[in-house]
Amino acid sequence: MKILMIGSGGREHALIKKLLESPKCTKLYCAPGNGGISRDAELVNIGVMDKENMVKFAKDNAIDLVFVAPDDPLADGMVDAMQEAGIRAFGPNANAAIIEASKVFSKNLMKKYGIPTAKYEVFNDAQKAIDYIKNENTAPVVVKADGLALGKGVIIAQSVDEAIEAVKEIMEDKKFGDSGNNIVIEEFLTGPEVSVLAFTDGKCVKPMVSSKDHKRAFDNDEGLNTGGMGTISPNPYYTDEIAKECMDTIFIPTIEAMNKEGRPFKGCLYFGLMITPNGPKVIEYNARFGDPEAQVVLPRLKTDLVDICEAVIDEKLSNLDIEWDNGAAACVVMASGGYPVSYKKGIEMFGLNDNGGVDGAIVYHAGTKYENGKFYTNGGRVLGVTATADTLDEALEKAYAAVEKISFEGAHYRHDIGKTK
Repeated sequence: MKILMIGSGGREHALIKKLLESPKCTKLYCAPGNGGISRDAELVNIGVMDKENMVKFAKDNAIDLVFVAPDDPLADGMVDAMQEAGIRAFGPNANAAIIEASKVFSKNLMKKYGIPTAKYEVFNDAQKAIDYIKNENTAPVVVKADGLALGKGVIIAQSVDEAIEAVKEIMEDKKFGDSGNNIVIEEFLTGPEVSVLAFTDGKCVKPMVSSKDHKRAFDNDEGLNTGGMGTISPNPYYTDEIAKECMDTIFIPTIEAMNKEGRPFKGCLYFGLMITPNGPKVIEYNARFGDPEAQVVLPRLKTDLVDICEAVIDEKLSNLDIEWDNGAAACVVMASGGYPVSYKKGIEMFGLNDNGGVDGAIVYHAGTKYENGKFYTNGGRVLGVTATADTLDEALEKAYAAVEKISFEGAHYRHDIGKTK
C-alpha cells in the first residue's frame, strides 16, 4: 500500500514510524513533513490546508490510504475531499470534526445528552461575558476560545481580574483571530487529568491505553500553557474501575450522541478527562491523535496500525482485536528557548545520528529541518524523546538519559515529567 500522511509534527512522526512497521506499507509520503520525518518518508511540499493539490497528488500517485492527522484540515473537510475523489482516508468528516473545532458545539452536545462536564456559559459579547464573571465572582475560572487555537486557546484565570483580561485578549484583541468570536466560560474542575484516545468507526469504540500530558512550560506545573511538554503512559490515576465508568458514561454516550446529531465520527477521538471528586468529567474533545500523547501511546500498540485504519474506514472495528504492550512509555519534549512565546529557529542540533535518533530511545521530530546532513531547529517544540520499558520509572530514566545525549543552543525541557499530579 502507498500511504500519504498529512501533517508535520511529532504526532505525525510517531504515526509514520508505527505505519512503517506494517508489512502492508510499501511506500510512505508525508505532506509537508519535517527534517526528522524526511529520514522515514518522502516529503511532499503541499500545505496541510491545500485540499486541491493534496487530492491531485493522491490521485496522481495512486495513494491507497490518506491519514489526515492535524485538526485544521480535518475541520476544513480534507477527509471529505479525499472521499469525494474516491480515495480512502482515515479521520472524521468535517461535520464530525466540529466536536473539536467548536467548543460551543461540544459543550452543548454534552449538556443535551447528559455527558458529564464542567458547568458553563457561552458568550458572543465581551461585555456580557465580563459582567457574568463579575457577578459569579469565583476563581479560578476557565475561559476558552470557541475555535481552534493550536492548543493554546484555554486560559485558566486565577482571579476575577485575570478572567476579565482573558476575555479582552480573546474577544477584543483577537489573540486567536476568529476562533475568539465566541467564548465558553466554565467552572474550574479539580483532580488528576487523563487523556484517552479511542479508535471508533462510528458504531464501535475501542479506547487506547491511557496517558498523561504535562501542559505547563516549566517544572512543578509553572509557567504558560503549551502544546505539551511531555507525556507518560499509562496514567497512574486511570484505574480499571474509572475506565469502565468512562466507557459507560462518556465514551459510548459521545459516539451515540454524534450519531443522533447526524454527525457519525470515524477516526481517532481524543477524550481529555478530569477525575473529579464527583467522578470523571470531560474537559475537551479532540478529533484526532493528541500531541504528544501519540508519542507514548503508539509505541505500546502491538496491532498493525494499517489494519486498524482499514477497519475504521470499513466500519469493521468490532471484528478486530487490538493488542497493547503491558509496559510503560515516557516522552520528554525538548523545546526551543523562549517557547511558547518567542524563540529562534535554525539552530544546529548535536547528538543525533543520520536518522535523527539516539541509542536507547525513539526520537520523534516535531520542529526540525534537515540540510546537508545536519539537523536544525525549526519550531517551538523540537523533539519528543521517548522510551519504553517494563515500568514507568525505567521508561523515564531511559528517556532522560537520551535527552542528555542531545544538545542545541537554548534547549529547554522539563525535569519532572511523570513526577507531578
